[in-house]
This record gives sequence, C-alpha cells and structure tokens, in this order.
Amino acid sequence: MKIVIIAGSNRRGSTSTKMSRFVSARLQARGHAVQLWDLYAQPLPFYDPDQEARPESATQLAGLVAEADAIVLATPEYHGSVSGVLKNALDYLDGDHFSGKMVLGISSAGGAVGVSSLQHLQVIIRNVHGINCPEWISAGGDQRRFDENGEPVQTAVKARVERVLDTFMELSGKLRA
Repeated sequence: MKIVIIAGSNRRGSTSTKMSRFVSARLQARGHAVQLWDLYAQPLPFYDPDQEARPESATQLAGLVAEADAIVLATPEYHGSVSGVLKNALDYLDGDHFSGKMVLGISSAGGAVGVSSLQHLQVIIRNVHGINCPEWISAGGDQRRFDENGEPVQTAVKARVERVLDTFMELSGKLRA
C-alpha cells in the first residue's frame, strides 16, 4: 500500500517529526511504500486562494497525497490545536485528495497528552471527506523521548504505535478492497 506521512512541524528536532520517522520505518518494515513530507525540510508558502498558479512544492505534495492509499498527519500541539504549517499544507488539499482514504493522526505535546490537536485534526479531515482512523498516536511529556536510533525510549510507546498501526492498516486495506 502507498502511504504518505506529512510531518507538520517547522521546528528542527520536532518530536512529532521524530514520531513520523518512526512510524514511517515501522510501516516500511511491514512492506508498505511510504513517502514522508517534512514541512520543516520542505516548507510550503502561505496558502492564497486567489493565486491562480499553485506553487510547485504544493503541486508535488498534492500529487503524493492524491496517489496515496492512506495518509498519516503528524502535528505538534500548539495552544490546543494543530500547527499552523500543517493547517496551511492541508489548505492546499481538498476532498479529491482525501475522499475514501483512511487518515491517521499523530500528535506531540509538552503536557501529558496532545488530544485537543487530534480532535481538531479529525474535524478538518471530516470536512475534506477523509475517513478518520478510530485510533491515534498521542505522545506527551516523558513519552516524547527518542533514542539515538530514532525509536521511542519507552517500550509502552512502541507497543502503542504497533497496535495503532495494526488498526490503521487493517481499516485502510478494507477501504482499498
């Protein structure tokens, strides 16, 4: 299956980007083709609905998402919501990109959990006709530590990611059947 992951942070060393890379590695280990779009490394200009020509970077991202069978969106939690750069990237996309596709949300927060951003993300996905995965990955506080190999330090976090990916891939497969 083709999966696109959008790492929605513009901060170097972002925990949500580290989790995106870990999820990418775990999905590749399961035999899936994964494309990671890191908004820190590949930023997009501010969305302008009056602009007739879409910027090349936005066209590339839209093409990847359109071709994907399933999508993963990762965000840091800022003031209880998704990051501005992720929302900006999503503004370049529409229902044609998400319709009938399973979408998994990932968040990272400085507090205990980053659930508010995931709830906001689910509202956005519903509005672009994506299908929200009933599971999500939320890492907060001490759960945000990664080792030198890019893996979560806590065994419980790794196990949670695997359980969530089991559900995400099972449901994605049923949608593609």
